[in-house]
Order: sequence, then C-alpha cells, then structure tokens
Amino acid sequence: QVQLVESGGGLVQAGGSLRLSCAASGSVSSTYAMGWYRQAPGKQRELVASITTRGGGINYADSVKGRFTISRDNAKTTVYLQMNSLKPEDTGVYYCKAIFLYMRDFWGQGTQVTVSS
Repeated sequence: QVQLVESGGGLVQAGGSLRLSCAASGSVSSTYAMGWYRQAPGKQRELVASITTRGGGINYADSVKGRFTISRDNAKTTVYLQMNSLKPEDTGVYYCKAIFLYMRDFWGQGTQVTVSS
C-alpha cells in the first residue's frame, strides 16, 4: 500500500509558476514509477510527467515539455512538479500516482491548479 498527499496547487496568472509536491508513504521503494496526471473539466485524466523509481527515467507530455520539470528527493519519498510559464489550458486537478508493475496503482486526492488569463 502507498499513501499519497499532494500539495502546492492554487490560483496563478498566465505566465506564472507553481510547484506541486507529492509526499508518499508506505511501499514506495516497490514502485515502478511515480507520475503526475491532470484532469480538466469535461476531459479525461492525462499523464503530465513520470519518473521511474530506479534509473530516474523521465517522460513528459508534449504539451508541457520545456515548461514543467518532474523531480524527487534523495529518499524518493517526495515527488515534485515544477510548473513554469503556466497557461490557462494547464488548469485542472493534478493527481499524483504510484505506479506498480505487479499490483494495482495508487492515487492521491488531487490538488487544484487554476491559471487565469
């Protein structure tokens, strides 16, 4: 089991920045990867960025490349999403996800990000 708690969301003007944090506890070392997803109103949840637990392989959605950066602390218990040059289309609920290969994944409760134009 993994427990995930996101924080750092809020209201920001277009062009601004936010840093999201995902504090993980439980069987974190057993994860294959940690990911950030978002869901805009009326749209499906989509992958924003992910980082593998071993090797630190990173993947970004094309829409955020060059603007967002995913990282983690040395203990690998906190994953961050630095979001720069935010656009109104980045608005949504951002979720942290613990990804496993051989068991079900776990989601956090989400944090709201609103970018005003």
